[in-house]
Amino acid sequence: MTAPTCAICRRVPCSNPVPPTLINEQLCLNHFLDEAFVRTNHALETSQARRPLDSVGVQSLLSDALALVENLEEGASNPDPEQRERMLELLLILANLHEYAAHPRPMRMDRLA
Repeated sequence: MTAPTCAICRRVPCSNPVPPTLINEQLCLNHFLDEAFVRTNHALETSQARRPLDSVGVQSLLSDALALVENLEEGASNPDPEQRERMLELLLILANLHEYAAHPRPMRMDRLA
């Protein structure tokens, strides 16, 4: 069962509800995913340029991953296939970035989509 929401997305003109797991972000799941992909793409560009990922950025990406897992769990009984696919794709990319940050070495990382 999905917990009730008490807010709507802060993006204008979006009026989608904010899931409880994203209440601090004040974003609906779709807009959260959009922003998380932007942050992730920036990190991919950084890694492709062979520049180190900064610890604050990595921590932000790990927070994104936690929010994704919580949203996957929350929507497990009634998943939206497109959102679920986007969340799983993003989790895979974030896992690869985490591995890169933990073991920096020359490697090329590409987005799989």
